Amino acid sequence: MDNKMIKESMELIDAHFKNEGISRRDALKLFGVGGAAALMTAGATTEVRASSVSGKVVIVGGGLAGVATAARLKRSADNVEITVIEPNETSVSYQPGQTLVGGGVWENADTEYQTADFMPDGVTWVKDKAVEFDPQNNSVKTASGEIIGYDYLVVAAGVKLDYARLEGLGITETITSRGDDSAVRKVIGQNGITSIYFANGASDTWKEMQKFVADAKSGKRVTGIFTDPDTPIKCGGAPKKIMYLTDARLREAGDDARANAELVFYPNGGKMFGVPEYHDAIKAQFEARDMKWHYSHNLIKVDPVKKIATFDNFMQVQGAWDEDLEEYAMETKHNYVDVPFDFLHITPPMVAAEEIGSSPIGSPKGWVPVDKETLQHVKYKNVFALGDIAGIPMGKTGGSARKQYKVVVDNIITMMEGGDINANPKYGGYTVCPLITGLGSVMLAEFDWSGKPTPSFPLDPTQERWIWWLLKVYALKPMTQYGMLSGRA
Repeated sequence: MDNKMIKESMELIDAHFKNEGISRRDALKLFGVGGAAALMTAGATTEVRASSVSGKVVIVGGGLAGVATAARLKRSADNVEITVIEPNETSVSYQPGQTLVGGGVWENADTEYQTADFMPDGVTWVKDKAVEFDPQNNSVKTASGEIIGYDYLVVAAGVKLDYARLEGLGITETITSRGDDSAVRKVIGQNGITSIYFANGASDTWKEMQKFVADAKSGKRVTGIFTDPDTPIKCGGAPKKIMYLTDARLREAGDDARANAELVFYPNGGKMFGVPEYHDAIKAQFEARDMKWHYSHNLIKVDPVKKIATFDNFMQVQGAWDEDLEEYAMETKHNYVDVPFDFLHITPPMVAAEEIGSSPIGSPKGWVPVDKETLQHVKYKNVFALGDIAGIPMGKTGGSARKQYKVVVDNIITMMEGGDINANPKYGGYTVCPLITGLGSVMLAEFDWSGKPTPSFPLDPTQERWIWWLLKVYALKPMTQYGMLSGRA
């Protein structure tokens, strides 16, 4: 089937489902295990190489990227001894679904997996935390004191959520998406303060969103604000997704409810999206929905009682004249802005775990520094990193990890065989963000190192479509479960 026929067929399907609708039961039939398998055989799968090499690989992090790497490595080279170090029993849970939980589309249980159900046979799972790294001696030390040696190390430990950086919340520690969130949940998930970036926070977001919508429907004038911090974050589209869903829920409640609510986006950056085509599309969508925005605003403080968010509104201004350079120096001017809110969604600053960032394999910025195409450590050639913790220009999404883990596995096997990894396929920077724009619409933003749209299908990638909503809500989860976590896709 050529691109023209694919395009025409997909547009017909999109129009049909948009007009006729589709039940949850029918969608699950269409995009369940069979649908996921069909999508994988349509181009999502890649050939798994077979090798007789042997050696020891340690993977730090048992989330989606870590377990997928272990599974593919086991399929590719059964003689390789693989150890995964991961303390969390639910580490592989489906984080992309937390946006849907926050918008009331899914329940929290829809996103939770048990790591044991996906850990590959023949892989040793050390239920502990890696706390020390000694790349000179090829070893890792766990919190219990066990020293584990390796021939190759893969770091796939994800990121930590640094709500503690925000003054006024009374939070003093970082957390992960799954695990102990008691310190954070004392304040986030109450009084209109929300965050979908940890699992219970997503459930609480839906509860607080319903209160916000009810207030607007009752006639009260309300304000919802949505933040985007000054650090790299996983799923860069999520702050906007939850804003779109809030808008959709208000409209669902009636025109009066939406008219009574002001929704404002406060990103630290100076654009909606790094790819110009998607920036322009999102800006137009915001304008059509009467959603406002203010660039260069970094959230630094929250008063949970008075319900006031304080932003650092920064800008570059002309400073003193430099006699040597014969030009004016540029200085950063800070203006602190207090914004009252009824509903606040916090996208927290994100950091690498301190024990990794401050270790020999880390960097001053915390991320593990690797070559962006081979994902090989810049200093230690038998160390690789992928997923959210990798220090590369983009790629903190599950879709990115789906491309990265194949590159890492192929490169490790090639090195074991004595080959040159530069002859292998490279990671091209592929990143995908199914940007939810409403209840029943998604813009599928795909791009790579080129900074240009790289659509997988012959459709205008800047258009919101019902078919991508079906993909997001019904297809991607089984594709992850039965494809990526098995090392196949």
